[in-house]
Amino acid sequence: MRERLRQAVALVIGVFILYTASMGPFDSLIQRSIMVALVITLGVLSFPSPFASRHPLVANLVDAVFWAGSMAACLFVTFSANWILTSLPMAGPLHIGLTIVLVVTILELARRTVGIAFPILVLVGVAYVFLGHLIPGRLGHRGFDIYFVTETVFLSDIGIWGSLTGIAATIIAAFVLFGAMLLRTGGGDTFMDLALLISGRSTGGAAKMATVASAAFGTVNGSAVANVATTGTMTIPLMKRIGYPAPLASAVEAVASTGGQITPPILGAAAFIMSEMIGTDYLRIALAALIPALLFYIGVFVTIHLIALRKNIGYVPPEDIPSARTALAPVRLIPVVGGLGGLLFMLLSGRSVALSAATGIICMVVPFVIGDLAVNRKPKSTARALIYGLVEAGTGIVIIALMLAGAQILVSLINLTGIGVTLSSLTVAVGGKNLFLIGLIVALACLVLGMGIPTTAAYVLVAAVMAPALISVDVEPLVAHMFVFYYATISVITPPVCIAVFVAASIAKTDWWPAALNAVRLGAVTYVVPFMFLSYPGMLWSGTPWQIAEAALSGTVLVMAFSLLLSGTRIRGSRIASAALYLPAAMLAIVPSHLALGLAFAMTVTGIVVGQPFRQRHPGEPDAAAVPLEQVP
Repeated sequence: MRERLRQAVALVIGVFILYTASMGPFDSLIQRSIMVALVITLGVLSFPSPFASRHPLVANLVDAVFWAGSMAACLFVTFSANWILTSLPMAGPLHIGLTIVLVVTILELARRTVGIAFPILVLVGVAYVFLGHLIPGRLGHRGFDIYFVTETVFLSDIGIWGSLTGIAATIIAAFVLFGAMLLRTGGGDTFMDLALLISGRSTGGAAKMATVASAAFGTVNGSAVANVATTGTMTIPLMKRIGYPAPLASAVEAVASTGGQITPPILGAAAFIMSEMIGTDYLRIALAALIPALLFYIGVFVTIHLIALRKNIGYVPPEDIPSARTALAPVRLIPVVGGLGGLLFMLLSGRSVALSAATGIICMVVPFVIGDLAVNRKPKSTARALIYGLVEAGTGIVIIALMLAGAQILVSLINLTGIGVTLSSLTVAVGGKNLFLIGLIVALACLVLGMGIPTTAAYVLVAAVMAPALISVDVEPLVAHMFVFYYATISVITPPVCIAVFVAASIAKTDWWPAALNAVRLGAVTYVVPFMFLSYPGMLWSGTPWQIAEAALSGTVLVMAFSLLLSGTRIRGSRIASAALYLPAAMLAIVPSHLALGLAFAMTVTGIVVGQPFRQRHPGEPDAAAVPLEQVP
């Protein structure tokens, strides 16, 4: 009964998303409050209390009470939207009670879905609002009473009902639906088969296939962890079967799935939030992400290839590779091409993102229905696939919407107290006028703040707290936000709270710690590339064609040097020679100087010529030029 009700609510959410994406959203507060009400309902049904197994009656009763209170709060806003927006509401006891119930419910559902880290951060923000006046010095504030906080958080459009919740209820919801329908209309199988067809026959093809497939899934999926759980069940066993150690297979999947979050055009939905936060066109952000994403995948592919050569890991078995006729069958390919083509055409035509997604869905569904009915002649099966797509969209938006509603609460409190500005000024005070030192402080803070939090919510948090520190020292807003976004993203593979690695390691049935070490090595370039945003404006497609080309070249040298160093290759059998050549080359590539770039390029090429790391070795041939990846410092 509970499962049927859950699916029914998910279907309602999917239909609501499709209707508002194609016909236009309701007024802001109405759209947002209805969406929050729906995702809370589905969240309660999908994620029961952990005490339900021991005390089912009490647990269900508590859930029912908080659900009813939350519904009352959301419906109050729905029917009072005009009053809230056209007057200055004064909070009373009723509003305070509704606010407390709604906030507690959102945080409890966040705890059930992604763990305790995120709710604790929000609760720290709440405590700071009420107790910050007791803190001496610059970290203190004048103090706020519960009435004013309620008016900010609940009775306005800058608290729970702010822009982040609005983005979740419109743009991100539309893209979640687009992704769900893409997978249900054959996109999932098509992505996998094309990845196998492209890379399966190359050395270490299973890991390359995992990288391609996970990147394709990740661009339409708002969560690296969900991406691992979806694609990892196929890619990790295949990698293990052809010879990849379980920790390395886990690392490849975790890193590749994380890479999907930084890959245009969607960037795991962060592109839309970034566009809203800095007032920059969405397509400009997607273009800015292009070169760094290419560098990321070059680094992963080169490292995987070198490891496969060293370990003599072969190809994907021919029986596991589909034929080109199967992978490129029109009945499967046309819906994918139609959907992506319709989406991009509308975006390039200047239409709204939500309408573009809705158009892409239509261009995808129509050929799918025609082709599926022509081939299978089972109308019920066709209809079931579309209904399941709507259900999966409703299910997929739950965690994202809850996280962004919670993040919106925290952001509103940060803005209320001014702590973001204070932390930014302190960061600048510690870093002085050294841009790279300030960047290092910001990077470390982003990695810590992003641990244990889904990518989208992590970006929102670090953008509110740390991006102003870079902007205050004359870094362009787009550069600053891309910088913090990268570190928020890779926090999911950074120990000790590397949740993407945890999921991948559980699928591979291996310990998470060696998997995490391998993940850091595979994704090492991602920890360094953001600093190139600061030194090379062309890295984010800014400046002249020469500046863009120079940035791309310096990034390529950096990536190659890091990959050669961290994949375990040696030069003439010497680890010291390898480190002495490749590490300085990588460091010089970051320096904005033609001389430094020339030296980095020459050193990297010298290492490749002398060390011959790309030479194919035959099974049984001793590898004097290699050291096991697990032993690389």
